[in-house]
Amino acid sequence: MDTNSSLVSEEASAAADYLGLARMAVTAASEKLGHDSLIIDVGDVIGVTDYFVVTAGSTTRQVRAIVDEVEEQLTLGADLKPVNVEGSDYYEWVLMDYGGFMVHVLTDEQRAFYDLERLWADCPRPVPTA
Repeated sequence: MDTNSSLVSEEASAAADYLGLARMAVTAASEKLGHDSLIIDVGDVIGVTDYFVVTAGSTTRQVRAIVDEVEEQLTLGADLKPVNVEGSDYYEWVLMDYGGFMVHVLTDEQRAFYDLERLWADCPRPVPTA
């Protein structure tokens, strides 16, 4: 196996791992009643991450509960902490950066306003909207 084939294989393996972790985040969000969750494959489009997890909560209190649950489950289940968290001042839109994937937790109002699904409509969705 040449070096290029080895690198491609390693990248594919890492992407599969990130997809599994993104699915863990969706499961954690649903445990705190996060809804309309989906995973968008943005790896070929933006290059800084492979997947976006997008989920919503009805209130800022629920968004905070979802964020806390995602962080707790990924820490306990995968020994993984976010590299950075943005938006935790108001809990209307929180972005949790895990490197290979990012978790967007928005209030229903913010999600409707920013419409991330439309913005990334050309990207594949490994997990359909539930």
